Amino acid sequence: MTTQVIFKIDKKLKEKAMAKAQHEGITFASILKLATKAFVEGDLTLGLIGSEKFNAKTAREVKNALKDISHGKNLSPGFTSAKDAIEFLKA
Repeated sequence: MTTQVIFKIDKKLKEKAMAKAQHEGITFASILKLATKAFVEGDLTLGLIGSEKFNAKTAREVKNALKDISHGKNLSPGFTSAKDAIEFLKA
């Protein structure tokens, strides 16, 4: 089953994309389908979400916290209820 996607795009950009697709021997619709599939599978990234940049102190704290997590240190136990969690915090 397929569905239709409708969106607005600049006319000149569409014409250039269609011409380039035609030059490559593929339909513009196929380009859009392939791009969508690549995006979903993680093969196409947009770079809109940048990596977090920490200052030196925060970077050290995050590094140490991740190290503790990997070694199972400084972690709360798993709780089955809120009551258990509150009792743990009071202890």
